[in-house]
Amino acid sequence: MISVICTVLNEGESIRALLESLVAQTQPPEEIVVVDGGSRDQTVAILHEYAARLPLRVISLPGANISAGRNRALAEARGDILAITDAGVVLDADWLRQITLPFAQLQRTRGVSLLPEPSSDPTVNVVCGWFEADVRTVFEAALGATTLPQLREIDARTFLPSSRSVAVRKATCEQVGGYPEWLDYCEDLIFDLRLKQVAAPFVFAPQAVAHFRPRPSLAAFYRQYYRYARGDGKADLWRRRHAIRYLTYLVAAPAIVALALRVHPAFWLLALAGAATR
Repeated sequence: MISVICTVLNEGESIRALLESLVAQTQPPEEIVVVDGGSRDQTVAILHEYAARLPLRVISLPGANISAGRNRALAEARGDILAITDAGVVLDADWLRQITLPFAQLQRTRGVSLLPEPSSDPTVNVVCGWFEADVRTVFEAALGATTLPQLREIDARTFLPSSRSVAVRKATCEQVGGYPEWLDYCEDLIFDLRLKQVAAPFVFAPQAVAHFRPRPSLAAFYRQYYRYARGDGKADLWRRRHAIRYLTYLVAAPAIVALALRVHPAFWLLALAGAATR
């Protein structure tokens, strides 16, 4: 059995699009478990509207962060395979079939993989889906183009999935203790790293696409970036990367500007070279 799980909070403006994309799946979900973290808008009412069209269970967990909501959803789910997505996305019609197909292939062939790069493990435990920007404005298009990787840039051997689009065996989730509830942001990255320790290699399914809307303004993007960076700090991730980044922002960049203005304009070439290598 396959369960789709998701958490929501005040998603009244976007939840219909996600639910409609679940209704339209080529492989209908057998169960959908949605945990609401205490929405104060019409989110829960809209979810209940779809109870007749989807095998939907809504669980109220006021005050839960994303990790706690996901952990409750995976605990409540009856499926042995969990297809995980997020509020604010729209799923391709073939998303569920594509993200669970590797599990089915191995089951049908009694452990003999038909995947392009067979795993030495007789079972697949984690399947990584893909995500793309669903842009509405010029700013969102620019933000998506500059902050999101292109599919051609991805190394399937090292790719870590977003929890907008990933499928995991429930037993594997339980083995790693689920999502880290002490983190409000970057929780799916820690979850991925935990899974890598017990369930590598992951299978990459780029046809399982979830579309999400980039932040609509510079202020909203700044808040998102700040929260992700704060989450990295709490999890003690990428210390060297962030040290280099902030050294560049706070020391090197102002120094280059000063040299260009006071000494010689050629120092602008250093800034261009730095931007080209980022």
